[in-house]
Order: sequence, then C-alpha cells, then structure tokens
Amino acid sequence: MKQRGSRSARTAAAQAGVKADRSYGAVSAPMYLSAIYHYEAFGKHRGFDYSRAANPTRAALEEVLAELEQGTRAVAFASGMAAVSAALGLFGPGDRILCSNDLYGGTYRLFEKVLRPLGLAFDYIDMGDCARIEAAIRPKTKALFIETPTNPLMKIADLRGAAGVARRHGLLTLVDSTFMSPVLQRPLSLGADLVIQSTTKFLGGHNDLIGGAVIAADAKLAEKLLFIQKAVGAVPGAFDCWLLLRGIKTLHVRVARAQETAGLLAQFLAAHPLVSKVFYPGLAGHPRRELHLAQADGPGSIISFELRSAAAVPAFLGALRTILLAESLGGVESLITHPSTMTHADIPAKEQAAVGLTPRLVRLSVGLEDADDLRRDLERALGVAARNRRKLG
Repeated sequence: MKQRGSRSARTAAAQAGVKADRSYGAVSAPMYLSAIYHYEAFGKHRGFDYSRAANPTRAALEEVLAELEQGTRAVAFASGMAAVSAALGLFGPGDRILCSNDLYGGTYRLFEKVLRPLGLAFDYIDMGDCARIEAAIRPKTKALFIETPTNPLMKIADLRGAAGVARRHGLLTLVDSTFMSPVLQRPLSLGADLVIQSTTKFLGGHNDLIGGAVIAADAKLAEKLLFIQKAVGAVPGAFDCWLLLRGIKTLHVRVARAQETAGLLAQFLAAHPLVSKVFYPGLAGHPRRELHLAQADGPGSIISFELRSAAAVPAFLGALRTILLAESLGGVESLITHPSTMTHADIPAKEQAAVGLTPRLVRLSVGLEDADDLRRDLERALGVAARNRRKLG
C-alpha cells in the first residue's frame, strides 16, 4: 500500500514522529508537556500558543495518522467517543443521520441519549444494500454513519457503493473503521469524507491509552473539525500522543500476526460442537465476505461467535485463563467480552434482538499470544461450559 508520494504506509508507521524534533534531531518524538508557549514578541509565536489548540507532540501524531489514512488532515481527540462526538458536531438540530444498524453500544448511547434530545435524528439500516440506503434517505438526511465490519456482528457495508449514493444526494459519508485500522481498510480512498478511529484500539495497541481521531479527505472539513477540537477541548495529552506514536511504529506487524492467529482460531471455533455460529469475514460463507475482501486487505483479528446456549456463557467466560475478560480490542493481549451485558448494555434488549445480538454471543479480540496457547484456552473453557451445560440439563 503506497501513500502520498513514494513512502509506503509501513515506512510511515515505523517512522511515526521521526523528524518531529527540529531542534536536536531526536528520533523519538519529544513529549511536550507544556500547557502554554512563550511568545517571541507581541502577536508572534513559534506555531504554538496553548496546548488545547495545538501541541507539538499531538501535531506529530496527527501528521502520521493523516498519512496512514490517506487523508488531508487528522484531528486527534481524547477518546474514540470524543472523536465521534466531534464528527457529529458538523450537524445541527433537525438533521438526520442514516446509520449502520449494528453499532457499538457507546455510539448508540451518544446518538440516542445525548444527541437526539439536542435535535439530531438517527435512522438505522443495513449499509450493505445500496438500494436500501437510497430508499431510506429523507429530505433532512445529511450524512451516512457507517461501521464496517460492525461491532459486534461483523456485518459488512458497501463502502464504495454507499459513498456513491451519498455523493449523488449531497450527503457526507462518515466511517468508523476501528475494527480494521488503516493497515487493512482505508475508507477515504473508497470515497468516504471522514474516517473515525478509536486510537485506543489497534493504533495504540497496548491497552495503555485512551484516544480517538477523525481524518478528513477534504481540507475544508478538516478546518471545521479543528475548530470543534479547539472549541470543545477534548484533546489527548502529550503523554498519550507519545504512547500512540510509539504504538503505531509496530502497527503493521501486530495486525498481521493477530490476523494470522485469528484465522486459525475462527476455523477451530467453527468446528466446535458447542459453538453454533461464528462471525468472521475470513470464513467461507460469511455474509458479503467477497465485498469485504474487495474493499479491505484482510479479515482482521476480531471474531464474534455464539454458543449453543446462553446458560453456557458464564461458565465458558469464567473458565478462560489466558484470554482476559475485558471491554476492549486491538491490543497485544487477547480479550473477550459479552456484548449484550458489557459493551452494548445500553442498547435495549428488544433492539439488540432486532439486529441479531443475542445473549449467546461473545466477541474475541485476538492478540499476540501463541496461537496454540489461545486455542487450548478456548478448548478447555468450552469443555468446562459443555460439562456445566449437561449438569444443568
């Protein structure tokens, strides 16, 4: 994958922050912990005055994020949800947003509990069907908000097709591409206007920071986001920006290794008698698998799967020893979560059921541990759950 100019994304990531220090040539980007900056004279500073508006460490981070996503400008935020909120700040009361119908629970909570009372409206559909997208657009629809693959059911949206529909109707296309990272999917190159990343996840990669970013294809949109960033002030601190720069340096090797292991584990889970369904774009038969692979460079390392009984879930999760029960993804440690009671608990049960999210489903983020260790951990825990299920009748 080549970026603007001749530099590849792999090189851009490995050299994240290099040359940011123009004073001494430090290879690791300096961490500027200052809140304020000295003016050289009245009305004259060296590019920075107050770190809410701009910070040199954050500027180095935003530069590499824009390059990785093939965008004009990246705007960093203190969390993934702050990034989503900033992107939605481009719209106002009465505007409608057409959304994927299987969203991360935190995004749904923001939309329905915070932004709807302020006058925004949200409609939810399957973003893999362009005819349905076209039919769902209303006079006040202003944008598409897409997750692909979705969290947690791994539904695939048609990025090229959806962006084409949006352009014909004068709408913006916003894509949360956190599950893929820019290593595997670059929505701006497929016609999207904004891509959103929870940098907490794959980009940071070590479960030691919280962050988010919005990357814009268009300079005018970027300027609007920069204004929102400065006005609201939900910015990451210099230390988190530095950690993120360090994490990005190993992004490509981490994603490749985790994806390789995920493919092996998905095959194992698909063949296990206690598992009724596996949601993973790398498996033959996954809905719209070919579409996904036509717009992404791989299936990723997130696997969702259903057990045959909801009663088996607590025993299974409780029996895991290597895989950690925790609410995140994309880090070096393998994590597992129960979406209906954890990450998506704020979505009413009726609406969970309507999109196919059941209490039998768990979501696994595959990390960098030995593949055999992870398989044995899953196999042993599934055995415990099976025995417990037989005891319960």
